[in-house]
Amino acid sequence: MRPARRLLVTVCTRERGVVVLPLERGGAATRLDAAAVRDALCALIARRGLADVVDVREGCAGGCWGSGPNVDVRIYAAPAPAERADHVALGWKTYVYSLPTLASLADVIDENLPAARATRRAAR
Repeated sequence: MRPARRLLVTVCTRERGVVVLPLERGGAATRLDAAAVRDALCALIARRGLADVVDVREGCAGGCWGSGPNVDVRIYAAPAPAERADHVALGWKTYVYSLPTLASLADVIDENLPAARATRRAAR
């Protein structure tokens, strides 16, 4: 079953901060700058076979000049077969200064693409 959503994940690679968290739930914590966050998300998407419903790009994610890295997620309806995708967001979520609160980096996908859920949010 394919998700009824598609995601556009934007990572600002100009921010200089780092975050330390596992890439997937239960994994070892890893130190990630913005470029590593982008690369890890791309690898996770490829491993899960989600390239047709999740796209990662570089761009402004908000929180400029903060410690970052920051991530923005735009949620769109998945198009029906033979239909063109539209560009009207159904929702969005930002991880501006909040990546360290996640149980893993994979939560960026799992929280926004419920059919792909593999992790849960860490207790606060």
